[in-house]
Amino acid sequence: MADKQHRYAVTVTWTGNTGTGTSSYRGYERAHTLSASGKPPIAGSSDPAFRGDPACWNPEELLLASLSACHQLWYLDLCTRAGVVVTAYEDAAEGTMTEEAGGAGQFTAVTLRPRVTIAAGSDAARAMALHHEAHAFCFIARSVNFSVTTAPTILCEEVGAP
Repeated sequence: MADKQHRYAVTVTWTGNTGTGTSSYRGYERAHTLSASGKPPIAGSSDPAFRGDPACWNPEELLLASLSACHQLWYLDLCTRAGVVVTAYEDAAEGTMTEEAGGAGQFTAVTLRPRVTIAAGSDAARAMALHHEAHAFCFIARSVNFSVTTAPTILCEEVGAP
């Protein structure tokens, strides 16, 4: 079977011109809008450490969210195929970015911490193992050049629980 290609398009529009453009480092806002056809826009900015608005999503958070969501979606799919019934899923993901003296930087590690609840009678060992498989399939994790690890917790509902 030939490889499939999928294309994605987003528009990033800078909205931070306060009247003088980028005439000075402090003279403009880092505000921008992320948009894609048919979807509501997302307000973005830089990290507050780089003069950004803490109320807006920054690129670093979006990267972390992408890794977490991709893992979750693969995991839920694999659980469905394996007969593991997931009733709740939450991930408290964390990433580390190292900034160099000259201002450049890069992510050095991300840890996903999914907390998964499975229905009574589901196989907890299989539920745990499927995290490894989900990581192997995750498009985003396969695309980055830093360590992405998972530290999952599996909780089992009791028999007769709602």
